[in-house]
Amino acid sequence: MLALASHPASFPSPKDAPAFAKVPTGNVSTGPLNTSSNGVSNPLAPAVGDTFQFDDMEESLAAFARGEFLMVMDDEGRENEGDLIIAADKITTEKMAWFIKHTSGYICISLPQSRLDELQIPMMVPNNTDPHKTAYTHTVDYKHGTTTGISAHDRALTGRMLANKNSKPEDFSRPGHMVPLRARPGGTLQRKGHTEAAIDLCRITSQPLAGLLCEVVNDDEQGTMARRDDCRRFADKWGIKMISVDMISNWRSSHGESWTAELQQA
Repeated sequence: MLALASHPASFPSPKDAPAFAKVPTGNVSTGPLNTSSNGVSNPLAPAVGDTFQFDDMEESLAAFARGEFLMVMDDEGRENEGDLIIAADKITTEKMAWFIKHTSGYICISLPQSRLDELQIPMMVPNNTDPHKTAYTHTVDYKHGTTTGISAHDRALTGRMLANKNSKPEDFSRPGHMVPLRARPGGTLQRKGHTEAAIDLCRITSQPLAGLLCEVVNDDEQGTMARRDDCRRFADKWGIKMISVDMISNWRSSHGESWTAELQQA
């Protein structure tokens, strides 16, 4: 049974992070993750070995519950992409800035249909012709305490307020710079997409049903999409757990209808 203890949210600090996010040098372990006394991980970049492995599911769920990013891969025969996913209520300005820098920057937020209805956020188009039927809705910005809506601060605040059950439809302007996605009611058991994976992760870890997600891209001249081994190297570099959409779906299947109740009692 997974015990989701309460820990401060962690932030993977890049080498050129602001001073407050930097970690002291020295005492570097030989493993893929070195955590200093302040709880922030040093970036290390071991090579991907001959045998590829995902991380342990329970350890990954515990990390997600603490407010850490997860790297989530979908099937190689589908998009074959890795998304960084984090619970929206745990996002900070600093995390959002790092999120934008290391992804395509097209930050989305997965929400259930019921929440979209509460906030009066309709679908983006009446006839969705996206190859994978990603359910895009009208874009939004939080109105209060934001300026242009595009900054890391503004997008982080919009994400947190979309996750906040006290937010009202009139609190958001349309169009905006945050992209809500409608998750299928059955989650990854109904559709094995990152949209549903984000909601399932929030549900499993008893967090508000709002997950931020974005595709990881390679740091090359063409900004190519990061594939499986690219994502493994990235995850190891930043001390991020890496799992797959299939692992989330299998977790749900194996834990049946009592999956969230078990976690809440742990």
